[in-house]
Amino acid sequence: MHSRPSHNRLSGSAFHSRISALLLAMVSTMAAIYVAGRLWQDAADRVYLIQELDKRNGQGQSAIAVDDTLKIIECREQQKQLSALEMQLAGARQEGFVPKSLSKNEGAHSKKKLLAVIGIITTFGRKKNREAIRKAWMPTGEALKRLGDEKGIIVRFVIGRSPNRGDSLDKEIDKENDQTNDFIILDDQVEASEERPKKTKSFYIHAVENWDAEFYVKVNDDVYVNLDVLGATLTTYIDKPRVYIGCMKSGEVFSEPTHKWYEPDWWKFGDAKSYFRHASGELYAISRALAQFISINRSILRAYAHDDVSAGSWFIGLDVKHIDERKFCCSSWMPGAICTAV
Repeated sequence: MHSRPSHNRLSGSAFHSRISALLLAMVSTMAAIYVAGRLWQDAADRVYLIQELDKRNGQGQSAIAVDDTLKIIECREQQKQLSALEMQLAGARQEGFVPKSLSKNEGAHSKKKLLAVIGIITTFGRKKNREAIRKAWMPTGEALKRLGDEKGIIVRFVIGRSPNRGDSLDKEIDKENDQTNDFIILDDQVEASEERPKKTKSFYIHAVENWDAEFYVKVNDDVYVNLDVLGATLTTYIDKPRVYIGCMKSGEVFSEPTHKWYEPDWWKFGDAKSYFRHASGELYAISRALAQFISINRSILRAYAHDDVSAGSWFIGLDVKHIDERKFCCSSWMPGAICTAV
C-alpha cells in the first residue's frame, strides 16, 4: 500500500528529466542556427563592403597587380642572392673551403676534376686549319678520349651556327663533327666575325657547365700548342684561386671607323686611347672561379670589338691575379714555349 506513492515520484522525476533534455536540445539548436547565421551575415557583409570599396576606389585590379609586382621583386632579389652565393661558393671551392657534406654529395655525382678544357675557336671555311691541328697537336678518336682520361685535358673546336640556320655551312660542320666528334657547337651563337667576343663568352659558359676543370683555355685555330708544356705550366698555378694567365699586353685604341681594329667604344678608354692590360687572344687561360663568374653574370658582361679586350674587361674590377706568362706569347717563339702562331 506504501509502494505506489514512491513509484509515482520516480515517474514524475523521469518525466521532468526528459523535458529538460528536450528544452536543452532546442536551445542548443537555436543557438547553433543563430551563430551560423551571424557568421554567414558577417561574411556576406565583408564581401559586400570589399566590393563596394573596390568599385568606389577603382582598385579592383590594382591589388592583384601590386601583389604580382611584389612577387617579381622578391624573385629578382632571390636571384641576386643566389648569384652572390654561387660566386662565394666558387671562390671557396678554389681556395679549398668546401663543406664536407657538399664535397661528399658532389663526389657521388661527379667524375675526377680535369686539369683543363681547351676551346679552339674556329669558323666556317677553316677545315684545312682544323685538319692541320689534328695532325700536329690535337689527338683524334680514342687518343682524344685518353687525353681526357689520363691527362685530364679536353680539347674541342668551338663554332657557332650560320645566320641562315640549317644551310650548307651548318650541314658541313655537322658532317665533319659526325666523323671526328671533336666539336663544341654553340647552337644559340651566330657565327660571325663581329660576334667573336660573345662567342668566346659562350664557350666559357658551355665549358664550365659541362666540365669540372681547374682551367679553361681559349686558343685560335692558327696556333700550334705543346700540350705537355701547357699542362705542366698550368699545374704550377693550381694553388692560386683566381688567375688569368697569358701573354699580357696593352695597345692603342683606334677611333677611326675605317680602321681594321676600330673600337666603337673608344671614348671609354680615356684621352690616351690605350687599352688596359689584357692577355693576347691567341692563347690564354682562366681558372674555374673566373669561368663561373662569366657564366653567372653572362647577361651583364659587356663585349667590346675584340674578344681579348672583352675578356680582359670582365676581370678588370675583380680580385684576380694577372699572370704575364711569356710562354703564352705565340708570336715570338722561344725555347720551352707553349705555342707558336702560323
